[in-house]
Formats: sequence, structure tokens, C-alpha cells
Amino acid sequence: MEFFEFDETYFRRLQSRDPATESHFVSYFSDLLHIKLRSRLHSVQAIEDVKQETFVRVLAALRSEGGIRAPERLGAFVNSVCNNILMEFYRSSARTGQLETEAVEPSDTAIDLDGFLVTKQTCQQVRQVLDQLPDRDKRLLHALFLEEKEKDQVCREFKVDRDYLRVLLHRAKHSFKALYERSAGAADRRPIPEGC
Repeated sequence: MEFFEFDETYFRRLQSRDPATESHFVSYFSDLLHIKLRSRLHSVQAIEDVKQETFVRVLAALRSEGGIRAPERLGAFVNSVCNNILMEFYRSSARTGQLETEAVEPSDTAIDLDGFLVTKQTCQQVRQVLDQLPDRDKRLLHALFLEEKEKDQVCREFKVDRDYLRVLLHRAKHSFKALYERSAGAADRRPIPEGC
């Protein structure tokens, strides 16, 4: 995926409801949001609902007085709005007792690899960190988060059961997080954002 840098001109076109710019915006973020939501929601309808609500709220904030002021932070803002809507969805589902029955295991919120794909700089940093990981960890994270393979397929490839896959994934994420924080610390002292 090619990463897009948002500037003031793009931002103003979005605010003025330019159809081509709105179409690009929705198309660009649909892919990123789908990657993020696919690992957290198990129905196509729920994924679409959260995506649509994210777009509605982001575009409303863009056009409101005192809304978003920094075009370069648009990707991070979209990610944050999506996180908030996802939390609302979980709370609503829990209250009504309609939490998806297919969700066998809760999502691991220790580190949000999908959220890292929001900016070009962070994406490059992620690739560099992945290259430093042991081969098994690198292959595991790549299969689950970049290739978006189903966990059962990954279990077959790694010749492990779901319980041990969870252990391997936890270790790989922990290793990734440690290397990422060291890399970010060396570059500019930025930790992984809260909630990742």
C-alpha cells in the first residue's frame, strides 16, 4: 500500500466537500480500517458499521468549528475515532448481551500493530523492527497482521494448536514492542502510543 501525506490543500478540499477528495479519503482509509477491524470484529456487517460511523464522525469533525487543525495528524485522528467507536460497540454489545458469539478469544490490546500503519514514517520504522526479529516471530507477525491469514491456517503452517499460537503471538508482540520502543527511543524518544 502506498502511503499518502495529507497537506493543507487536501484538508481544505475535504472541508469543502470536494467529491474526488472525499472519494480518495474513504478509499484510502477503508483499507486501513478493514485491516484493523478484521482482527477485532467477526461479522462483515459490524466491520462496515464501525467503518461508516468512523467516516461520518471524522468528516463532521473536519467541518466543525474548532475541529481538526493539523492535516498531518489526520491519519492518527481517524485511528483514534475508530478506536472510540470500537469501544462503544463493545460496551453496547455487552449491555444488550449480543456480543458476537464467534469471538472465541478477546482481542489483545497490548499492542496495536494495525494502528502503526497510519503514517509513512511509522510504517518504515515497523518494517525495520520486523527485520530485526527472530525468523519465527517475523513470519508469525507477517502472516497474521500483514497477510491477514486466518489463525487456523497459521496454526497449520507453524504446526501448533490455537493455545500455543496465542503464546507464540504474545512472545512475538512482546519482542516487537521492546525493539520498537528501543528504535523509537534512539530516533526521537517516542514511546508506542497508549492503548497499543
